[in-house]
Amino acid sequence: METPVLSCRIIRFLILAVVCLGSLASSFGADPSRKSLLVEIRAMERMDGFSVKDTAYINRLVDLAGAIRYYNSDSLYTLASQTIEYSKKARYDKGECRGYLRMGDYFSDRGANDKALDYYRMGLEMTREHDFEELRLKILSNMAGEFGYKGDYGSALNHYLEALELAEADENLLMQSIINENIANLYGEQKDYEQCLAYYKKVKRINKSIGNEIIEAETLSNLASLYADMGQLEYAMFNVNQSIDVFEHHRILDWLAFAYETKGKIYLKEHNYKWALYWYNQSEMLHGQIDDDRSRIDLLNGMAKAHLAKGNDSLATHYANVAFDLSKKINSRDGTRDCAQTLYRVYRKNEDYATALAYHELFQQLSDSLSKTENQQSLNLHKAKTHYEQQKAALIAASDLELSRQKRYIRIGWVLLFIVLVILYLVFRSKKLQKRLTEELREKKDILERRKEELVANNETKTKLFSIIGHDLRGPIGALKGLLDMFRDGEVSPQEFKSFIPKLRADVDHIHFTLNNLLSWGHSQLNGSVTKPASISLAGIVQENLNLLAEQAQKKSIRMVSEVDENTLIWADPNQVDIVVRNLISNALKFTPHNGMVTIKATEENRHWEIAIRDTGVGMDRVTLERLFKDKNTSSTYGTDNEKGTGLGLSLCSEMVEKNKGKIWAESIPRKGSTFYFTLPKPANSFIQAV
Repeated sequence: METPVLSCRIIRFLILAVVCLGSLASSFGADPSRKSLLVEIRAMERMDGFSVKDTAYINRLVDLAGAIRYYNSDSLYTLASQTIEYSKKARYDKGECRGYLRMGDYFSDRGANDKALDYYRMGLEMTREHDFEELRLKILSNMAGEFGYKGDYGSALNHYLEALELAEADENLLMQSIINENIANLYGEQKDYEQCLAYYKKVKRINKSIGNEIIEAETLSNLASLYADMGQLEYAMFNVNQSIDVFEHHRILDWLAFAYETKGKIYLKEHNYKWALYWYNQSEMLHGQIDDDRSRIDLLNGMAKAHLAKGNDSLATHYANVAFDLSKKINSRDGTRDCAQTLYRVYRKNEDYATALAYHELFQQLSDSLSKTENQQSLNLHKAKTHYEQQKAALIAASDLELSRQKRYIRIGWVLLFIVLVILYLVFRSKKLQKRLTEELREKKDILERRKEELVANNETKTKLFSIIGHDLRGPIGALKGLLDMFRDGEVSPQEFKSFIPKLRADVDHIHFTLNNLLSWGHSQLNGSVTKPASISLAGIVQENLNLLAEQAQKKSIRMVSEVDENTLIWADPNQVDIVVRNLISNALKFTPHNGMVTIKATEENRHWEIAIRDTGVGMDRVTLERLFKDKNTSSTYGTDNEKGTGLGLSLCSEMVEKNKGKIWAESIPRKGSTFYFTLPKPANSFIQAV
């Protein structure tokens, strides 16, 4: 007897679903994701044995509800209600939880904050009962946003921090990006732009790791709006143009409407009302295809301001009133305040002073209320963060205590394991002893072979040292001695001797530079230099060497530029890094003609810094470039002004970089210049606060 009743219910549901889903088709446009969900749902409904209790069908319904949130709010409500109803029938807890999330979204978009929070809380309770960690993360984030709409920034921050901890534990980069961006916007509401931009800097680093241009574009559009509020209009325009390109390419209408509205706001602040209205109109046309009342308030109020500035008072009144009514509808205090201010200006201009006064009093009342509230919110924001850190510290302490107990059990286990290993050792002692003796003989043989190779290498090194001393040092020192002897014997007058001073200075500098390289290289070859890494500032080392080589650059009118940030910290031996930087800059100066340029730049990677020293010199051909670091020769080439060299520079650089766990390579184009790259690791446990 129950079968016909059930069949009738299914038939009635299918009729309702067809009507509902049919109304959705006009909201989809060309969006493939929403359209494909609709097609899949309709295909399921036509299958034999179809049941609304099918969990796959329920999941598709709630997926569609999320996809149409900003396009058809009535259908969002219908689909969320159906998801909850069918999930309860199927006893499908996860589907019911997702339905509560979407129902909360529906009431949030309508300004019903308390009702939205009720649904979010029901969903959150279910996530804790059933360990739905991913859903718990999303619900916490949405609840935090709802507290933000209510002006309860302390509760908002608490929920964001809890969600952020979950996202970091799960290594969920997307949610880390979203939550950090929402925290940044909390500080933006408080006009704490320094802290806000610090969080956005962190968001951009996370987005770079994700590598999704749509996510990056969403952040850029929010940054553009923030820069516009700060009055930094050039930064705002740069960011919004980048985001618009991505949104237009992917046809993401809701974000594109926001980006157009932001661009209109930028032009409005530049007092370019014609272009402000152009972009506002573009955004308004897109809002005809989406359903997002909260974002329409700023758009309509901006259009009212632009029309008022152009003298279109009737249009200004219309748009301001529509925005004002919308603000009251969704309980937006900020929107009501801003629209009241615009209406005050409109009616004052039209000499309707009674109405203007009423709106001015409303604006003043809301401004005073918000001002007092914001002062309290700033305190609550700080208290909330402090309270959260205290709770976290208490949890860490409890965790450490539990960890201490576990370590005790582990130590007992190690003792038992040791006893077992001793027994095993005694059983196989004779076999291990024989194996050890064999290995010792092999190791001794290897040591003897290595010592033989070292002796040969040391002899070659000594030969190279004497060759360099004889070739590169004896000449300049002999010339210096001869000149001094001539001066002593009176063959050169004091005036003539003074004219040789620049040449003597250059020879002495060359000797000093050569001796430094020679001693460093010889020490590393003969005795083995010891690398002592530490956390050091690369910018300081670069600047010291630029100062040291400034006179050499000045002689050839070469401009040296350091683009290394002051906060660039590396983990390396400072003396060895100093040798690498000095040799590479010196080489760049040596092979760069007059009026050239040498640039030093550091690029941050995940675990290391990539340093580039670029010159506009003579460059190298492919053969020379391929042999540059392969053979450890000490051949030298004269520079553009016949500067001498020991040939040790690149050999030293290669050895020093490798000793500090880095890599070195070069790129070059003949007659265009060369770029030498090398990498150095970051400090292992450093933390640089975003500024």
